[in-house]
Formats: sequence, C-alpha cells, structure tokens
Amino acid sequence: MKLTRRNFVQSVAGAAAATPWLIPASARGAAAPSNRINVALIGRGCMGRGHLNHLIGCYKTVQVLAVCDVDASRCNEGKETVDANYAQKYDKGTYSACAAVNDFREILARKDIDAVLIATQDHWHTPISIAAAKAGKDIYCEKPVSLCLHEGRKLVEAVQANKRVFQNGSQYRSMQTIRPIVNYIRQGGLGKVKHVFTIWSKTHVPTLGPSWVTRNPTLPEEPLPQGLDWNMWVGPAPMRPYNAAYHRNPIPGVVPWVFCSDFGAGAVTGYHSHAMEVIQYAINMETSGPVEIIHPSSKTFPTLTCRYANDVLVHHLEGWGQLKKLYPDMIPEDTEIKGFFGGLFVGERGWITALHGAPVQGPDALFNETGLKTREFSGANNHHENWFTCIKTREKPSSYEELGHRSAATGHLVDLGYRLERSLKWDPVKEEFIGDDEANRLRAKSYRAPWGLG
Repeated sequence: MKLTRRNFVQSVAGAAAATPWLIPASARGAAAPSNRINVALIGRGCMGRGHLNHLIGCYKTVQVLAVCDVDASRCNEGKETVDANYAQKYDKGTYSACAAVNDFREILARKDIDAVLIATQDHWHTPISIAAAKAGKDIYCEKPVSLCLHEGRKLVEAVQANKRVFQNGSQYRSMQTIRPIVNYIRQGGLGKVKHVFTIWSKTHVPTLGPSWVTRNPTLPEEPLPQGLDWNMWVGPAPMRPYNAAYHRNPIPGVVPWVFCSDFGAGAVTGYHSHAMEVIQYAINMETSGPVEIIHPSSKTFPTLTCRYANDVLVHHLEGWGQLKKLYPDMIPEDTEIKGFFGGLFVGERGWITALHGAPVQGPDALFNETGLKTREFSGANNHHENWFTCIKTREKPSSYEELGHRSAATGHLVDLGYRLERSLKWDPVKEEFIGDDEANRLRAKSYRAPWGLG
C-alpha cells in the first residue's frame, strides 16, 4: 500500500529519461511553455476509455503522459493506445513515452504532469481529487464528485484552497441542444418555474433485486483476475472479497459496481447528478440546494419531491409514464415524453423539455424563443475544451467544483429521503439537516486505513 519517496523520485527520473523531448510544465499546474497541457488519466474503465480517446484526439492541446489503473490489462491497453496514436500523429514510426501506472500517487508526484482526469469508481473520486489538488494538479472528475455530503464540501475546500481548476464531468449543460434551453429558462422564458419533473428509477442489486437506494449485498468470493490489484481497487472502502459483479473484463456495462453503497451512488451516478446539473442551473439554484425533501409517505405529493427556497418543486418519477397518471394537467394528454439526464420544466407561460437523446418538446411559440434551429437532440459539446481553456486562463470552468458538489449533494439528499423513508428539512447554507440527528450522522462516511480525505 505504501509508496516511498524513493520510489517517487525513481519513477519521475525514469519518465524524464524516457521522454527527453518533453518541455517541463510551468509551476502550479498552468500550461507548459509549449502551450500543450500535460495530462494523466486515472481510471480506464468504460468511461475512462472514452475520455482517453478524446484526450488523444486533442493532441495539439494536450499531451497524455500516463495512464493509471489498478487493472494491469486495462492500464497497459491504455498506454498502447496512446503510444500507437501518437506514433501516427507525430509521424515518428514508434512512440513509447506514455507511462502505465498502478498507483495514482505516482502520477501526483510527477512535476511534469499539469492535470489529471479521474474516471475511477465513485468511492475514489473525492480522495483522489483532494490529493490531486494538494499536489498542484488541475482536475477533471467524473460525476458524482462525491459519495456523501461531507465529501463534496471537503473537495470544494481543497480545490479552492489550492487554487486549482476543477471541471465536474457532467457535460449535459455544455451540450448544443440543452444549453440554449437551460439559459432560456434561467432568464425567465417560462416565467416563474413552478414544477420540474425528472427521473429516479430503481437500481438492480444482485441477490436483492430492485431498490430505491444502493445496498451492500453479501456476494461470494470468486477467483481474482490476474493483474488486478484488488486491495487498491477497494482502497478507502471496507474490504470485501472480490466478485465479478464489481469488476471484470470485458466491462459489463458502464458502472457495474454502482449498486454497492461502498463503491457507487446508484441513481446519483447513473443519471441524477447530470439531471440536477441542468435543473439547478435552470432554476438559479446551482450553488444552493433544496430546503426540503418531501417523501410520498407525507401524502403531500405522490412521488418524492424537492422544494427549493424559491418554491420550485422538483418531482422524481420512476418513469415518464407516471407523469400524466400522477400529475395530470401538467402537459397535453396526447404528449409522450422521452429522454433522460435532464428535466421537464413547467412555468407560468407553459412547458419545455431539456433532455438527452430526445427531441425538444413544448409549444412551438416557446420553442421558437429558445433560438434553437431544430428540435432534434445534439450531444455535441465543448466540456473538455472548456476545461483546457480554463487551465490556461485560470478561470472557472462551466461546471466548477461548487456546481459539481451541489448537483451530487442533491442526489445524496434524495437518496437519504428514500433510505430513511421520511421527509427531511435541509439548510443548504450550513449543509445540515434541521432537527434531525439521525440524518446528520449520515452526511459522512468512514474510510479504511490508511486512506482518508487528508
């Protein structure tokens, strides 16, 4: 588990010897004098592969110096991908300057690395992000940026104390279709927003079945795959035997471990943090959060609902089929809603959708006011490029640390409402539950030694 200072020094020296043509990065994570940002990928699962391909494609702006993963096969494949692509792009014939690294601390010790892109499983997001901030690295971290409420605030404090540029990996507000709609709503296009509808569907938990929240099922121990450092994979979480439900090659879906509360955040990971990034920005609550989580057992609303200080109500549906059945008269009876990763907004002037993968829906008059030329969805976005630009300018990216924390935090609040099966009152300024000791104890989690938040 321990990585000594000597090992750090030797690794850095070895990297320098292997890549004498690289120009060292300037101080405190700014871009190298060559104007190319030196980046390392930490975590090369399904999401990490996509990020790596994007980074390689931006070779005029960034240089991938290392790929880090505790699964040796994924790590080595990543290095080979980088080397092969750079050999072609630089017309060198061969290229071998990308390092394959098992331990992220070796990445953070390198002075020639400006920034890290973190695409590990959820429970590593905050610990690695905080360590990276303290090491002077700029950070792009997959969502959700935290696994509990306390983690998110500690991450924000570390990023700001060390003057880092942080991008939350929720690209939906940066998408060409969704961004104009969100800005239109934010600027009052719907008048006062009264209701927002979004999705929170159940997570399938092995041996236990569908669940509103993540669980910790007892799974049998299975043979450990060759080359997988399971102790490092588990890291700060409680140790448990290896089971392929958590990790295996080929990758079984995007986030197979998401059902386990020690490793993932269920619906918060799958889509809800994306949705709240869009919704809270549209209703001008992106640096705050709800003041009340209203559980359906209260009989106030038929589904779990968040109420904000500006009286906007965000209702959670298990599927869009519930909308007209449980909330009649919100939209025309013959309207079929599709899409994910966003919301349906109902205001004084009407309604409109901002959802991934589906045409924009809403009355023609309102749609025409958004400035969009087509209702068809486009996933094109500049989320990575916005991060690169801000690394150079030292400005805040479009989804900076506070926004990443607040979108994840709202998901954690919804999770606790489902978990405790009752309504909760929340103070978004103090970030504590009002008059609820049990809920307040659940804001934080413990960590397996020697790991923690530093």
